[in-house]
Amino acid sequence: MTRYFLILTSLLFVTGVHAQLLNEIGFFAGGTNYSGDIGNETFIAPNRLGGGIVYKRNVNTRLTLRSSLSVLPIADSDANSSNIVRKQRGYSFSNTLYEVAMGLEFNYFEYDITSTDRTATPYLLFEFAGFYYQTVTSATNTQYNYSGKVAYAIPFGIGYKSKITRNLGYVLELKARYTLEDDLDYYNDRIQSLNFGNPNTNDWYFFTGVSLVYSFGRPRCAVSPRY
Repeated sequence: MTRYFLILTSLLFVTGVHAQLLNEIGFFAGGTNYSGDIGNETFIAPNRLGGGIVYKRNVNTRLTLRSSLSVLPIADSDANSSNIVRKQRGYSFSNTLYEVAMGLEFNYFEYDITSTDRTATPYLLFEFAGFYYQTVTSATNTQYNYSGKVAYAIPFGIGYKSKITRNLGYVLELKARYTLEDDLDYYNDRIQSLNFGNPNTNDWYFFTGVSLVYSFGRPRCAVSPRY
C-alpha cells in the first residue's frame, strides 16, 4: 500500500511540468468579514474592502505552491445582528489584519495557461497563515490601551482560475480562516466591559475576491506548444 502511495505522489509532482509556465505573480482585491462575538452571525457577509499580492509556483498542472501578503480590514456592529440579545447590547468594533500565508492549490482539472484545452479549473486551497493585529491589553476608566499581537490561522478555501491571454489569467476565490484567538473584536476576560460573548469559541475571518495573475518562466528544456 505504501508503495502505491509513493508512486501516486511522485506522479502528482511530475505530471505536466514540461511545457507549463512556472511562476505566477499578481494582486487581488475583494470583500472581507469577521465572524465572532459581535455583529452579524453569518459566516460569509463581506462588509470591508481588502487585498494584497500573491506569488505562485506551479509544480505541475495539478499542484501549485503559493504565498501571499494581505491587508484585511474587519469590522462589525451588533446593530447588524438578527440576535435580539446582541442588538440590545449594541457593541461594535473595527480592526485590521496584516497577514502572511503559505500553502498550496490542488487543481480539480489540469491547468496550463500556455495550452488551448487546459485553460480553466476549479481548485481547493490549503494554507497556514500568520497575522498581526491590535488587541486591548488594559483599561483605565473609559480609556483602552492597545498593543500589537501576532497570531496564527488555518485558512482553507475554494477557487476558480481561467486564462485571459497567453500569460494573463484571472482567479475567483473564497477563503475562510479559523484563528487560534478570540480577541479580534477586542474581547478580554480581564476587563469587565470587554468580557462578552462565548470564551470557548475562536474568531473567524473571510475573504471573497478576484485576482489578476501574470504567468512567466519556463522549465529548462521546455518545448513551446504548437497552435
